[in-house]
Amino acid sequence: MKIAAGQFTSAPGDIEANVHSMQALVREAAGRGARLVAFCELAAPGYDLEAIAEDPGLWLTEDDPRLEPVREACRTTSTAALVGCAVRTSGPRPALSALVIGPDGELLARYDKRHLHGAEQDVFTAGTEDGRFTLDGVRFAVAVCYDNRLPEVAERARADGCQVYVASSALEEGNDSFQNVYPVRARDNGLPVLLANAVGPCGVGDCRGGSAVWGPDGALLATAGTDAPGLAVAQVLCDSPPGPEAASVVAGTLS
Repeated sequence: MKIAAGQFTSAPGDIEANVHSMQALVREAAGRGARLVAFCELAAPGYDLEAIAEDPGLWLTEDDPRLEPVREACRTTSTAALVGCAVRTSGPRPALSALVIGPDGELLARYDKRHLHGAEQDVFTAGTEDGRFTLDGVRFAVAVCYDNRLPEVAERARADGCQVYVASSALEEGNDSFQNVYPVRARDNGLPVLLANAVGPCGVGDCRGGSAVWGPDGALLATAGTDAPGLAVAQVLCDSPPGPEAASVVAGTLS
């Protein structure tokens, strides 16, 4: 299976423009053979916590019609997409969520970020369950940004039989996660790790892009670079559950 991380510069508060950017990248990723493309944390509204807190119009529902262009791109290309959103809950605050849209355009999974960081705690309601979904018989784990700082999140994914770990983040220039978090989670758990990061200005500063895929040994398999929208695409082979003896689980190609 080929998987992809898509990066672009979210326009703050402009869901229509950001959805347009994502649907174009879904089609491009599908053209390169990807079955899944993931996007960054809060890709749909942009990572602007003040605007999200003040404007419930930036909160989506699971079946929000504003996501229809992404759903249509998924349907017509038979590709799944993970979209970072602020999603309505039953309470007064939204969740900081990742919505996974399946190749049929239907909702495949929803994950609400469990470990909110800094000012996010004043805006969002934390989730209570780990993120999981299955595509083509492959079990995926989902985590969002600060979740990945906690080793036990990836450890639970490994113990739960997940074969690919997908991270959606908004990481600024100088953030050490590219050296000290994502490749380490891959190596320590024998899991390929896919990271979708923002590129360009966002609410945490200038995001550095660097969307990437690491193999289960922590080696970099693909990167989208650090200065422009684009894709990181890698081939992953998931023939057996992850583990220390799973050297054959993943092979990667640079893309």
